[in-house]
Amino acid sequence: MEQTSEEQEPREARPPRRSWLIDISPLRGSAPFHRLWWGQLLSGIGSSMTAVVVSVQVYQLTGSSLAVGMVGLAALVPLLAVGLTAGIMVDSSDRRHLAFLTSLILVAISLGFAAQVALAPAELWLLYAFVVVQNAVFALESPTLRAIVPALVATDKFAAAAALSMFSFQISILLGPILAGLVIDGLGIMAAYLIDAATFIIAAYAAWRLPPLPAATDGAQPSLAGFVEGIRFLKSKNLLFMPLLLDINGMLFGMPRALFPALAAMHFAGTAGSVGLLYAAPAMGGIIGAFFSGPLTRSRRHGLALLIATTIWGLSSATFAVSDVLWIGILFLAIAGAADMATGVFRATILQTQAPGALMGRISAAAFVVGVGGPWLGDIESGIAAELTTPVFAAVAGGIACVIGVILLHLWRPEFARYRAPLN
Repeated sequence: MEQTSEEQEPREARPPRRSWLIDISPLRGSAPFHRLWWGQLLSGIGSSMTAVVVSVQVYQLTGSSLAVGMVGLAALVPLLAVGLTAGIMVDSSDRRHLAFLTSLILVAISLGFAAQVALAPAELWLLYAFVVVQNAVFALESPTLRAIVPALVATDKFAAAAALSMFSFQISILLGPILAGLVIDGLGIMAAYLIDAATFIIAAYAAWRLPPLPAATDGAQPSLAGFVEGIRFLKSKNLLFMPLLLDINGMLFGMPRALFPALAAMHFAGTAGSVGLLYAAPAMGGIIGAFFSGPLTRSRRHGLALLIATTIWGLSSATFAVSDVLWIGILFLAIAGAADMATGVFRATILQTQAPGALMGRISAAAFVVGVGGPWLGDIESGIAAELTTPVFAAVAGGIACVIGVILLHLWRPEFARYRAPLN
């Protein structure tokens, strides 16, 4: 019996199937990263819960929205103050021990939050003090964890690891507030704080199981000179500096969240529920974008992709306020959230790929400060613009300003758009 031509010639090997779904291979290929990711997901949900619970407790104690607003100030000041100097400590310490220690301290702080509930009456100053200390520790923990990831996954998996990190972050900021309300109503404020403490115990276990991660600076001690060295290096490398500038531009001009209450009431003619939908929409878009991030993590044109994603963020933020139909506004905010997720993936991948190991902590700390401070500056900018004009004009003008900023940064450093990530 004669063989057909198909049987006589071997079939060509098919290329591996490329999925649109999020690449979870870093979780499969690295047990330490797997544990760390789960620890950070759960502790992130716990932290988001606590942020809401503290605001609820402060309002119960004072009945003052101003007092609740001061919680944000108590959180921001230590985040920025410690974040600016945390990088040199990260580079000068065993990162595994530092991650474990910060997680243990955060367990103790959460237990302190729970203990103060038992005071009769609870002391407002003590709540603020716990917020200050907690966020000072967060400012050290976050750069530590960012600097650890490159040691746990292969270089060609940095983008996939960044997408997974963004996925967990978006889930935490969405689920945390929801769970906070359910736990407060069902079990009380103290129970919510105790749950947060339990999540940090899991994070501490994940940090303890990390491989040895000795200091990257060969025993050098934290110093002003080391801090200055990191800043100078960052400014001298446009490939590292541009992602941070694009992030500042996007958060400063294209972050309309401070306008949501006014837009819901005046423009979308909605209720308090519509305000919640506006706040939730970017996180939902970020989750969906991360879930279907397969093509993003395979791209090598990270510079061009970051420019495009930031532009989409600005255009979506501007467009959402043009329509007075709520669901259309929510749709564009979700698109903005997906674009923001993409910028986070490409920014983290560029920084982790290009920053030298000895400076990884300082570069991560700079990215953390920008990520934390940018949204708050955006709130201030949009609030002032809305006061001088209208909320709709402020949202639209801010989004357009974001796009103009991307164009100006591209004209300043056109070579950034040509950057391709290394193959391995």
